[in-house]
Amino acid sequence: MDFNKVFLIGRLTRDPEIRYLPSGMPVANFSIAVNDNYKKDGQTVENVNYFDIVVFSRQAETCNEYLSKGKPVLIDGKLQQRRWEAQDGTKRNKIEVVASRVQFMPSGGRGGESSASGSAGSGGSGGSGDGGGGDFNAVNDDDIPF
Repeated sequence: MDFNKVFLIGRLTRDPEIRYLPSGMPVANFSIAVNDNYKKDGQTVENVNYFDIVVFSRQAETCNEYLSKGKPVLIDGKLQQRRWEAQDGTKRNKIEVVASRVQFMPSGGRGGESSASGSAGSGGSGGSGDGGGGDFNAVNDDDIPF
C-alpha cells in the first residue's frame, strides 16, 4: 500500500505567481519556508527548509488574491515529481507539493497586521472567495515554531 500525504505549516517566501493552462484553468505557484529547530550540544540549531507549492483551480485564484510574502499558511497536499529534459540536453527533476487545501493562518500581529483565518480549499461554499472563516484561539508568535 502506498501513501502520499503532506502537511506543512510555514510562511510564504515570495508572492504567489498565477498563470493559466491552455484549458483556462488557473495555476498558482509559491514557496514556503518551514523552520525546524533542534538541540545540538545544548545549543538550539535552526534549520530552514523551503518547499515549492502548486495550487490549481479557484483555490489558485484565492491564494493569488489573498496571500503575499511572509503570510503563514497550512498546506495539505501530496508530493509530485516532475521530470524533463533541459534545452542543453541534461535531465532535470523537481519535487513539489501539490496542494489539495491551503489554510490561511492568523498573522499573529507581525508587521502590525492582523488577519482572520480562511481557507482556499476546493470544498468551500463558493461564496465571494474570501476563504470563509475558521475559528482560531489567539495564538502567540512565540508558540509557533517558525
